Amino acid sequence: MNHFVRLFHRLDQTSKTREKLEALVEFFSSAGDSDKVYALAYFTGRAGKRHVASGMLRAWAAEWASIPDWLFEESYHVVGDLAETIASLKTPSQDKGTSNGDISAWAELLNSLSSLPVAEKKEQVLRIWEQLSREELLVFNKLITGGFRIGVSDQMVVKGLAMAAGLDPVLVQHRIMGNWKPGELSFAQLFSDDQGESDASRPYPFFLAHSLEEAFFSESPEQWQAEWKWDGIRCQIIRRGEQVWLWSRGEELISDKFPELQTAACQLKDGTVLDGELILKKGEEILPFSLLQTRITRKKISKKLLEDAPAHFIAYDILEFEGRDVRLNPLAGRRHLLEQMEENWSQIPFSLSRKVEFSSWEELKEKKNEARSQMAEGLMLKNLSSPYRSGRKKGDWWKWKLDPMCIDGVLLYARKGHGRRADMYTDYTLAVWDDDRLVPFAAAYSGLSDEEIKAVDAFVKKNTREKFGPVRTVHPQLVFEVGFEGIQASSRHKSGIALRFPRILRWRKDKMPEEADTLEALKAFLNK
Repeated sequence: MNHFVRLFHRLDQTSKTREKLEALVEFFSSAGDSDKVYALAYFTGRAGKRHVASGMLRAWAAEWASIPDWLFEESYHVVGDLAETIASLKTPSQDKGTSNGDISAWAELLNSLSSLPVAEKKEQVLRIWEQLSREELLVFNKLITGGFRIGVSDQMVVKGLAMAAGLDPVLVQHRIMGNWKPGELSFAQLFSDDQGESDASRPYPFFLAHSLEEAFFSESPEQWQAEWKWDGIRCQIIRRGEQVWLWSRGEELISDKFPELQTAACQLKDGTVLDGELILKKGEEILPFSLLQTRITRKKISKKLLEDAPAHFIAYDILEFEGRDVRLNPLAGRRHLLEQMEENWSQIPFSLSRKVEFSSWEELKEKKNEARSQMAEGLMLKNLSSPYRSGRKKGDWWKWKLDPMCIDGVLLYARKGHGRRADMYTDYTLAVWDDDRLVPFAAAYSGLSDEEIKAVDAFVKKNTREKFGPVRTVHPQLVFEVGFEGIQASSRHKSGIALRFPRILRWRKDKMPEEADTLEALKAFLNK
């Protein structure tokens, strides 16, 4: 376990990709097989569930450190991370512990907590806190809270393991996808060529596009296929062994959320894997993305919800045909297979992503402007000779999104961030004018430079009107241009609207708060 703790702190103490990769390679080269599997599970989110409610941990930590609850809460707001706050309560004189065993022993201990009565759970946790050193305590608390995020991407973990084990990164990425659990198989089984029927549900790594670059337009249009970029949930539909699975791009199994697609997919030939976009479509009308978000969070899918918000699958690509991996076939050939399959889709909620025909880039630029009327985000451009690759590879697939819609809003509320920015106000609520009052319309968390964030933080601290826990109401003086991808009416928000992907585009230092936009101007986007 000490090996894993050292890895955690090495990753946490550097922002350099090379140093992070070296730490991962060293760990995977020397760790035991069980530690490798559990490390993979934690890094890729397969073992990071919450074992104890955070409210309990906060109350127990205050009692453990003999400090009042309010002081712990104030400390938590400053630190911004619960695991780190608890670890910081351990004094140097107490910091004598050391853990034994491997990661699997810790994982089994954590899993056993879930079924214990609260009193026994508390006793176990406090005993463990006493035994661990401060460094170990931080990692343990990261695991117990389910917040094990350490600034390494899945791609970096894949690369580190591939380098250490002498494996093909594409193979590694494929094998760590799917519905496996760390306590149920060994490292050798995870990467075995013969994995049996239990792995029939495993999806392929998704091929992701880069944002279009201006230099692209030197390419010959004849070599490219254009499609609409739909605003839904990217997913793979897998039909193997007379069963069906739906996987989201985030590697969530979502079959039970969309039973009508699961039923429809039973009509596919066995040994078929399709990649595409899951949307909601009623008749010919594509429904807003917010309804899709609502549906995927429902625990039970009612008959009324199925009728009001029916799911539809738009197929982009085929990855497996009659049990054969066809990803290395050129796009044109894979498209031909899809066109043949589409002939049998007239009675099911499946369709093929239609091509946007064009003969020149100038013509395609004009057609791109029709995207919002199509309920699309822009265009996808794909090289006709391209294979279906793994991950985000530049050159073969490009996304050409619409410019965001923009509105000028006034900073009304500010909240402290997390992690290294936990003592700075980095999360902002913006407002527009409705007659003579300001109405909040969006929360934005990105878009400013480090220097601008420092300046806004200083402004908030000097111009606070009211305090509500970590939130501050400020004097309405700062104006920011906010960009967003979509807008719709919403009864849940004071403004009557909800925005999709709001973010700050620039600080409008040239504008007074009175010059910010109005709610009427914002709602005008509803009709565009």
